[in-house]
Amino acid sequence: MPTLKLLIADDEPLARERLRMLLADEAGVEVVGEAGDGQQVLDACAALRPHAVLLDIAMPGIDGLDAARRLAEASPHTAVVFCTAYDAHALSAFEAAALDYLVKPVRPERLAAALERVRTFHAGRPVPESGRRTQLCARLRGSLRLIPLDEVQYLQAEEKYVVVHHARGEDLIEESLRSLEEEFADRFVRIHRNCLVARQELVELRRGTDGHVHAVLRSGGPLLEVSRRCVPQLRLTLRHL
Repeated sequence: MPTLKLLIADDEPLARERLRMLLADEAGVEVVGEAGDGQQVLDACAALRPHAVLLDIAMPGIDGLDAARRLAEASPHTAVVFCTAYDAHALSAFEAAALDYLVKPVRPERLAAALERVRTFHAGRPVPESGRRTQLCARLRGSLRLIPLDEVQYLQAEEKYVVVHHARGEDLIEESLRSLEEEFADRFVRIHRNCLVARQELVELRRGTDGHVHAVLRSGGPLLEVSRRCVPQLRLTLRHL
């Protein structure tokens, strides 16, 4: 695609300058403007039509989350990448259709990955449904890793965390298995009190010599134990896959 046009939005001039310095090392990128509050973001996006805005959350007046929600309606062609000092707003950010979420201080490799997401978005990536998550967020060494739901194979509860097993490995998230089951009932099916499996991953149920039933996954990996109470429903599920 042509040069990626970016708007930097942060109420702190030093933060904007740091992003400019990081972006100077990125090829094919042009900073077309800056904004210090949410209203300036909306005005600048309407006038400049940038490919993306690097958006802080804590800003005076209209904050970043509200600005992102308004942009999703007024300027859907503009991708939003949050750059913030706080990771507590991650879920709200993705509900506002953000493409990525970077935690300050922004690392060059994470910024590069976010820009690649913007390029993919403008190359024809479908816009996420409003209010519907398409990714899970895992905390990783001061930043957040995005895990597309399409890549998730199964979810296992482990103490106060849930382990997400996906195509690129595994990560911990701080969400309950029950809430994930309720939110993504169309994607995951419960096979045990501590495990949800992606429906497209289920291949067969296999009974072992010990009498226990295990789920066989399309992607391979370990056989997962199925609780006795879940077996009847899983057999029905498999018939309709």
